Amino acid sequence: MHNSPQKLLDRAGLKPTPNRILVLKALLSTHTPMSLIDLETELQTLERSSILRVLTLLLDNELIHIMEDGRGVSKYEVCRCEHHNSVSDMHVHFYCERCRRVCCFEDIGIPVIEVPAGYTVKSVNYMLKGLCPECTAIVEQKQ
Repeated sequence: MHNSPQKLLDRAGLKPTPNRILVLKALLSTHTPMSLIDLETELQTLERSSILRVLTLLLDNELIHIMEDGRGVSKYEVCRCEHHNSVSDMHVHFYCERCRRVCCFEDIGIPVIEVPAGYTVKSVNYMLKGLCPECTAIVEQKQ
């Protein structure tokens, strides 16, 4: 679901400051999770510390997800669900080992796993790894 930064911030009860709007606009502008370096490149007017403060606030208010991209790099993406209440709202990601892109498979939910009593799961990093269609085609051409 695509929302405006203003609507997302309003939904979380957060003041729509310029920095928050800029970070959310950048995250909403792509269907690929963004790293801190990606955000710094995109938002050259903001310092790293400002971006990190906004990301922390957005994470704390469950407006964004953080995930590891397959190489150990943290990436961020907007939670596209109205009510992010559980792991079942999250989706699968795919990491291409050749071009290193991360793709969201928004239509593939993360399987529900029963954990022992007393444990509360807050997040899951469900990453498939392999070759994307473009890289598969390149590898097959070389053979």
